[in-house]
Amino acid sequence: MANIDDFKAKLAGGGARPNLFKVICNFPSEANGNTELASFFIKGASLPSSVMAPIEVPFRGRKLKVAGDRTFEPWTITVINDTGFLTRNAFERWMNSINQHLSNVGIANPTDYQTDMSVQQLGKDDAVLKQIEFRGVFPTNISQIELNYDTNDTVEEYTVELQYQYWETAGVTS
Repeated sequence: MANIDDFKAKLAGGGARPNLFKVICNFPSEANGNTELASFFIKGASLPSSVMAPIEVPFRGRKLKVAGDRTFEPWTITVINDTGFLTRNAFERWMNSINQHLSNVGIANPTDYQTDMSVQQLGKDDAVLKQIEFRGVFPTNISQIELNYDTNDTVEEYTVELQYQYWETAGVTS
């Protein structure tokens, strides 16, 4: 029978910690964003899910499930807002370059508005334990920022929903 010492011996490094991570946000040139600053202000992210929807094939009253296409769900990051709105402005410029508010035109070639981003899971010694590379990233939703007289014990934050073509990690392409 396993005991706590067996468990402790197998939990190398004390386990991965969800608060030890870094996002590398490579903005396209039109966004004029600061990658280093964004890395500090992105306070929440996730390692992506891996989804393969089944296809059900009916056969004599039963359904055979076979592997379908892989889908990639949106990736959402949470950003702390600074008083200069530097990171938010970069995301807004990025979205505006894709589709302008007034004229409804923008960059047509996906290679000109899509970029690569990554999230790193860090160890307690700041070493990279795992890195996920998102390919062909672009923003589709910058959330609102709530303003309220009753809130005086926090800093503004907002989320950015990003679409991407696929992700890969440590030699494993997803």
